[in-house]
Amino acid sequence: MATAARERRLPPALPLATLIGRELRAGGSERPALRYGHAGFAKRGEDYFLVKPDCLRVPGDPASAFSVFAVFDGHNGVSAAVYSKEHLLEHVMSALSPDIGREDWLQALPRALVAGFVKADIDFQRKGEVSGTTATLVVIDGFTVTVASVGDSRCILDTQGGELQLLTVDHRLEENAEERERVTASGGEVGRLNLFGGQEVGPLRCWPGGLCLSRSIGDMDVGEFIVPIPHVKQVKLSNTGGRLIIASDGIWDALSNEAAAKACRGLPAELAAKLVVKQALKTSGLKDDTTCVVVDIIPSDHLTSPQLSPKKNQNKLKSLFRRRSHSSVRKLGGKSASIGSVEELFEEGSAMLEERYACSSNVPLHSSCVNFCQYHFLSFSSWVFGPVWHSLFSASSQI
Repeated sequence: MATAARERRLPPALPLATLIGRELRAGGSERPALRYGHAGFAKRGEDYFLVKPDCLRVPGDPASAFSVFAVFDGHNGVSAAVYSKEHLLEHVMSALSPDIGREDWLQALPRALVAGFVKADIDFQRKGEVSGTTATLVVIDGFTVTVASVGDSRCILDTQGGELQLLTVDHRLEENAEERERVTASGGEVGRLNLFGGQEVGPLRCWPGGLCLSRSIGDMDVGEFIVPIPHVKQVKLSNTGGRLIIASDGIWDALSNEAAAKACRGLPAELAAKLVVKQALKTSGLKDDTTCVVVDIIPSDHLTSPQLSPKKNQNKLKSLFRRRSHSSVRKLGGKSASIGSVEELFEEGSAMLEERYACSSNVPLHSSCVNFCQYHFLSFSSWVFGPVWHSLFSASSQI
């Protein structure tokens, strides 16, 4: 389920502006309505979520509206999860120039997300606290959905076309061979916990530290191989909309992607989130913190439809959330991919900062972000990838 190791900021089959224009001329709305709900049960109390439906790119301009939803699953304490909930979006926004139009803003967003995650990690670690957190941050602007994630909280998309897509990649060493290779190639050790007598138990972990994840925010005590560089994916839905399910691993350890989607099809978002949590608890009990956020992206011409009873009319909504499983992440080829009603605009999962910030990129970012990246290419690369890589990059950056 790993993504390719090279940056692929590929031109879409049609530019965003063309897609937007077609929808408007066809009578569709580029500003769908959002309906959302959340639910959860706490075992350790380390899960947090963020719901910000009324953000603005340009203060005072309703036409620049976008929405943000996120889930943070903390470990070794709540500090990193709380910090990320309060500051991660702020760091992302600080990397985006306030003087660019919507299309440029959407094109710049994937790299701004990388900068925001890295800056959040560095700033949090300066506090000297040892907790860490997963982070799955979802930005919705019209029918364009951009998701950045580290760790094993997950976001899936269920669309009218019948496709069920995974918009994140789990950074679990047990299941992600590419991440295991990255950690060991960087000098880390991957193995299970050894009990007395040499018996190995539990999931694969990164040593030193013993963390099961290969990417997170925080975790200053677990070694330099755990990085905060997120997998980022950006898709554009058709004007038929879709449903997002964002949840911590308390859900995904109990339910498959398809089972979670099936548990709540045909139901309003608030009830859907509750039923996903209920189904997870029914399946495996309360073994971990369990948090779920459901977001429905609804075209304007669906808003006048009457509320349907979950039991009697569930079949009537199959045209809106139809079942078919595509649980693996699709890698983009030489052009942007289109799966059913979803246009894939961008996907990148490399853990290497120099690949995520290629100097040839012409995506407009805020000047402070450019300065941040130039500085942290040196400091962060030395910390993560070692002094040899740092010296090579430092020399090349002076050419």
